[in-house]
Amino acid sequence: MWESEEFGAEHEGRPGVLLADGTEPGPVYFDTGSGPTMHQSTDWWIYDGTLGAPLATHLRGACSCGWRGTRHYLLDWETVDRRCPYLTDTTGPEHDWNTHITDVQSRTAPVPAELLALLDQAEKHLTNLATENPLAALRAVAALERLTRQTASEAAFNLDTPDGPSWDTIGQALGTSEETARSRLTRYALGR
Repeated sequence: MWESEEFGAEHEGRPGVLLADGTEPGPVYFDTGSGPTMHQSTDWWIYDGTLGAPLATHLRGACSCGWRGTRHYLLDWETVDRRCPYLTDTTGPEHDWNTHITDVQSRTAPVPAELLALLDQAEKHLTNLATENPLAALRAVAALERLTRQTASEAAFNLDTPDGPSWDTIGQALGTSEETARSRLTRYALGR
């Protein structure tokens, strides 16, 4: 799994698979023989044609947001170590996913450079303070929590106007889906 610290679960990347006919298979289910639930997996190495799983022929970048890379990378099962498949080179799909993340970032609302510099300084100071004086660091964190809660509430209130941006625009500006944007703004407006 590839992760972007900024976008979290909204944009988790992974190598996706394609079958010979160009389709993306659904999850593979495993009957463990006990209980009503069945384990499922979409890990690329599961699609090796054994134990009823379909045989993947290509890899491509995939993201939890639904994005799929357009470049396909031939999957040579002869080079995959079945005991350690995760050691297989998947840099092509990962590079494509990184390009996707760069595209997502380019469409988000820009944060002023001066504020980014201040946040970077605050992070350095807080990291040092956590080691040198943990109690002072916790007080500083509490102050930041109050500040971010108040700012988030005010920003959410300022967006909730009749002529405010659409949920699609808000989601894009935050680098999230519309659903996540709605949830986040509701949480901010309620001060949680």
